[in-house]
Amino acid sequence: MDKKLIKKLQRICGRENVFSRSLDLLLYSYDASMEKGSADVVVLPQTVSQIQELVRLAVAERIPVIARGSATNLSGGTIAPQGGMVIACTRMNRILEINTEDQIALVEPGVFNLDLQKALAEKGYFFAPDPASQKVSTLAGNAAMNAGGPHCLKYGVTVNHVTGLDFIGADGELYSIGGRTALTPGYDLTGIMNGSEGTFAIITRLVLRIMPLPEAVSTMLVSFADIDSAANAVSAIIARGIIPATLEFMDNLCIRTVVQSLQVDYPVDAAAVLIIEIDGPELSLASQNQEITAICRQHGASDVRLAKDEAERTALWAGRRGALGAMTRLKPSLVVFDGTVPRNRLPEALRTIHTICHELNIQYGTLLHAGDGNIHPILVYDERDADETARIRTGCEQIMKTCVDLGGTITGEHGVGMEKMAAMTLLFSPRDLEAMRKLKHVFDPENILNPGKIFPQLRVDFCL
Repeated sequence: MDKKLIKKLQRICGRENVFSRSLDLLLYSYDASMEKGSADVVVLPQTVSQIQELVRLAVAERIPVIARGSATNLSGGTIAPQGGMVIACTRMNRILEINTEDQIALVEPGVFNLDLQKALAEKGYFFAPDPASQKVSTLAGNAAMNAGGPHCLKYGVTVNHVTGLDFIGADGELYSIGGRTALTPGYDLTGIMNGSEGTFAIITRLVLRIMPLPEAVSTMLVSFADIDSAANAVSAIIARGIIPATLEFMDNLCIRTVVQSLQVDYPVDAAAVLIIEIDGPELSLASQNQEITAICRQHGASDVRLAKDEAERTALWAGRRGALGAMTRLKPSLVVFDGTVPRNRLPEALRTIHTICHELNIQYGTLLHAGDGNIHPILVYDERDADETARIRTGCEQIMKTCVDLGGTITGEHGVGMEKMAAMTLLFSPRDLEAMRKLKHVFDPENILNPGKIFPQLRVDFCL
């Protein structure tokens, strides 16, 4: 990038917050997906006004802008395939307000999800979206990708818990939408902004809905001798009218890997386990536990273990939340897919995924947010092996098509980014995609913000 431009950026944010050396840029050239892309410069602003100046300069110079948090996203959404400027908001990480009377929290974009959870827990509250990456994923990133997590079955995904946003538009102006209550007139621009993957604006503040911690929580680990039985039990529980707080699935390879890695007490001989958690008034939990246990037994559960205390509950969740990292014991690289199918098609989807991976000689394990049909096959490989990498990409394409053919979709919570752009044509007609492009154009007429994402064949060449 031109040295004069670098100096302008340094005047805006300080020399210590502007990075353009090759090694620095390499550290920002990837996220948690297979995709890669190097920016020309990385800037770490600390104020809203600095972001405004950066965006105005980018527009004047026709430089692509990629907003970035911790880059835990799994779809290539925060890399720079066309070069340009990465604006990393990780230093804007203050919790500005926790108001239990109004049941809201105001946060800057770079606050980690788990840091907010800890601050809320001290006051007897929680923020429902809880992605597995919550230790390091930022709240603006959660909103941009509309993140979910285990508790999304009962409580919904991020869009259901954001009541207002401040953002910098593609013109460098600061806008506020929504507010401290979900009941605001006009178009639901807050809803549109959630899941827009940084292609509309850069989020600078969030107003979040928080909730009192439930009176009581009960967690059980249910073991099954075969995968179909576990998947069918999931549908049966929901069909009975029971909505657990979480209903998670883990197959045998994931079980054995987390046991080896984390020494958790999971049954290594089980084909699959369900982690089922219910919450609410304490008096209601015993009867729900009995009903869920009966349903699981009817569907072939070999063992039902109820966590006796908070320590045991924490241990059960440690295995589930640590599963992704544990899988890197098998091979150095992995892809976490997140297609979604109707719950009653889960057994068929899992069988088809097994066939795909077997035929392509891909080693994989499977996690599910089973309650809402969100499938997370974890495909492990070595990215230094070109043939294996090509087979992984083929496998992902076939899994996406399988999910769509079964009445589902290509992503439940990870977003489209670069990874799933081509698969958008499986779901949407050219007319549908054009309508989305027109909406993008309204927010970002020069296609400055996170270009080359979401839409197939939407490319703009920039002169840097």
